[in-house]
Amino acid sequence: MSQKDLQFITVGKSASARQIAVCHSPADDGPGFFWLSGFKSDMNGTKALSLANHASEKNLRCTRFDYSGHGLSSGAFEDACVSDWLEEALAVFDRFCTGPTVVVGSSMGGWIAMLLALARRETGLLKGMVLIAPAVDFTEELMWKQRFTDEIREAILRDGRWQQPSAYADEPYVITEKLIEDGRNHLILDKPLATGCPVTILQGALDPDVPWQHAKRLAEALPEDDVTFSLIPDGDHRLSRPEDIALLLRAVDRQL
Repeated sequence: MSQKDLQFITVGKSASARQIAVCHSPADDGPGFFWLSGFKSDMNGTKALSLANHASEKNLRCTRFDYSGHGLSSGAFEDACVSDWLEEALAVFDRFCTGPTVVVGSSMGGWIAMLLALARRETGLLKGMVLIAPAVDFTEELMWKQRFTDEIREAILRDGRWQQPSAYADEPYVITEKLIEDGRNHLILDKPLATGCPVTILQGALDPDVPWQHAKRLAEALPEDDVTFSLIPDGDHRLSRPEDIALLLRAVDRQL
């Protein structure tokens, strides 16, 4: 990461203020990309850096940031929730994405991307969206209802937290009651949605975290939008193999 592209902005006020790390690569007037990472991921992952390098090669804007409690941003992961991460995404988008923008969201970033698109549709700045294994409504639909046992739900309600082992990190994820309850304020799969821009969904058929049927629900919830649903037969959740990255870059280019 070029230090000249890294900066920090303050999001929130008083006790809720946090310093959010942003990597913004300006370019000539024209379209650009806005990257939204997944749960417990940061802006320096394989897909994020591939997108940034691709933007640099094409002289396009690219904006990435770390949610609070992630990467270089301040705050503790356990203290944050969807409302915080959405507020940060909106603040970064409003400040840096001043021209036509293709929003690219991975896993939880797909949920944040959808919420952002619905909140900023009237700006006319959303040129398109590319969602990778979009984990829309995951706190309720994938965690609380499907993955959590009665014992896990009872532990969360009793203790306010539960440590979930991670397949992607040495330390477990801490799932808080706050995260689950706050997520219920942002559920969107139970109603028709309209982003007003083309949407491409890239989904691995072998994804153990976001089943392809869940991603298909999102495609079906967008009856007014131009939606492309691409199912990768041997794809996993990360979709970070060279062939997956090539597919991602082709998808974002089609949105320009």
